[in-house]
Amino acid sequence: MKNIALSLIVLLFSIISALANDSLAEMNTGGLVFVYSPNVEMVSEELYVSTKEIRVDYIFRNNSEKDIRSIVAFPMPDITGDPYGEVAIPFPDEDNFLGFSVRINGQPVEVKLQQRVFALEIDQTDLLIEANIPLMPFALETTKRLELLPASSQDRQNDNQVTLDKLVFLGLVENEVWDDGSGVKNYPVPIWTLKSTYWWEMSFPANAEISVSHKYIPSVGGTTATFLINPDGSKGESYDEYVKRYCVDKTFISAVKRGFANNTSEYMAPFFENYISYILKTAQNWYGNIDNFRLVVDKGSTRNLVSFCGENVKKIGPTTFEMRVEDFYPENDLNILILVRNEE
Repeated sequence: MKNIALSLIVLLFSIISALANDSLAEMNTGGLVFVYSPNVEMVSEELYVSTKEIRVDYIFRNNSEKDIRSIVAFPMPDITGDPYGEVAIPFPDEDNFLGFSVRINGQPVEVKLQQRVFALEIDQTDLLIEANIPLMPFALETTKRLELLPASSQDRQNDNQVTLDKLVFLGLVENEVWDDGSGVKNYPVPIWTLKSTYWWEMSFPANAEISVSHKYIPSVGGTTATFLINPDGSKGESYDEYVKRYCVDKTFISAVKRGFANNTSEYMAPFFENYISYILKTAQNWYGNIDNFRLVVDKGSTRNLVSFCGENVKKIGPTTFEMRVEDFYPENDLNILILVRNEE
């Protein structure tokens, strides 16, 4: 019976590997960017990362004798429509699709949002706005509005009419045509790229420190199983990639193998994957290195496993791990792998 059960698990994993819809891609997010100033240094940065929330707390210091006023921006990840894949978006039907907010010295700040749509590297934002089509390619309302468009213009002289054919020609939409049982219909799929940036103006007071904090819900990628280790303990299809990307070590591998050995379900893998990407390198626009950098990664449950690249990482709580670095210069981005224990 053991061999039969193992064969069933191997077969199940093979099926899962072949299903593209069983994986969800994450979006890279990062920190703040602003106009470089040789007088503004980052005294400290505290970064907290979990699947539920990302929080970043900065302390900046203006070392000059004058206040420095600057535009500060938070670039949201680009979102490109894809008829063959899915992307993890916390709030796909809202402009603020990551639930972003910011505070300065503890007080909430009103921020502005700029959103632009591109297809074939051409800005087509105004066209979609005039046609009353939402800019978010994955919003349900976007699909509904596209399906209401005429297939082609009834007036050949009216080049300004927005039609499905026109959006396909401009590279904004891929039109799928098939019969759902009630007749042949058009099923337009947005394939444009949405670029979004939050921004605001702020002052860095002369010879003083100022705190800036922001938080948002991360885009968490995932799969329905883990492809690090096979049920028989051999290397999975993602083994080499994960060792390099997430610094997976022997202790982590041993824990995964124990999970498989103790798994009592014939139909469910012991773990599924979550992964988070955070861009550390883009915000190198202050003077010098970060005096004090602190990273806290929360794996969410004591039953879960977590791996990421870092130096002098230590466990500080049942689910939290900390890395502290002085005089920190970010040379690599942060990639986190969390293996979530399946509930049997």
